[in-house]
Amino acid sequence: MARTKLGPILVNGQGRTLYLFLKDRHGKSTCYGGCARVWPPALASGAPRVGPGVAAEKLTTTRRTDHKRQLVYNGHPLYTLTADVRPGQINGEGFLGTWYVVSAAGNRIGKLRPSASGY
Repeated sequence: MARTKLGPILVNGQGRTLYLFLKDRHGKSTCYGGCARVWPPALASGAPRVGPGVAAEKLTTTRRTDHKRQLVYNGHPLYTLTADVRPGQINGEGFLGTWYVVSAAGNRIGKLRPSASGY
């Protein structure tokens, strides 16, 4: 977890912001191909570990079509964004009204205006 202007948010082990995609359903990713090149799925190798402030019972994985395991938090598959090049950046917040930073509770934050950047 990291503190940003949006409040506490989920980050990966490198401090990169984690996002959810509103088009995902039932804990399964719908982001493949070009989408996944811009919004890489947060993948798990081995058992996922949680940091301080993250609820272990909300962290699971789902199997992608390429058989890799993607992290899921509170039912939302997780992604990073290639435009976020440094820890703490949130360039994808509100992108196209479908991509949102994930709160520590596992929900979209959605406090910023939708941005046209992020691709």
